Amino acid sequence: MGSIKHTYLKRIGEKLMVEYKDDFTTDFDENKKKVQELCDVTSKPIRNKIAGYITRAVKKNLSEVG
Repeated sequence: MGSIKHTYLKRIGEKLMVEYKDDFTTDFDENKKKVQELCDVTSKPIRNKIAGYITRAVKKNLSEVG
């Protein structure tokens, strides 16, 4: 079983995905760099959790389409 993400992580991740949906891919490392560029997250663990949430959401959306 996975852990449940906090709502503020989801809110930030969803906002970034709506505004910059073409910038995110299924690669976690690329998403991590994009999150760092696009928002002012000072904590590495928080940045990584947001990037992980976005990566999972992108993969989920690709599997639903294909």
